[in-house]
Amino acid sequence: MNNIRRRSRIRQHYSAEVKQMDEQMDEMHSVLQKLALDLEKSRIADYTRLLHKPLRLIWLNLLSGTARGVGIAIGFTFFAATIVYVLQLLGALNLPIVGDYIADIVRIVQRQLELDTY
Repeated sequence: MNNIRRRSRIRQHYSAEVKQMDEQMDEMHSVLQKLALDLEKSRIADYTRLLHKPLRLIWLNLLSGTARGVGIAIGFTFFAATIVYVLQLLGALNLPIVGDYIADIVRIVQRQLELDTY
């Protein structure tokens, strides 16, 4: 009889441990699922595939750099045209401050050109 009680207690003890381990496994499974979903969202697989094809990586970087350069050129052209337009409007007003400022710039440039004879 004593032996039966002892076995029963051992089974209960192991049953509790198994239940606890099962809960831990379920928790670990949900954490791993979340991690797998996050990795899939970050597109790590696509990135590693791209790293294994260096020519494709170079081509994509070349295209993106060219597009970036063209965008900067168009943006700077628009910005410079706007500045020139505003300066033309200010020049038409014949403001003494702006005129003096531009005259100073012209004098500085002329002096520099006279000094630098190649």
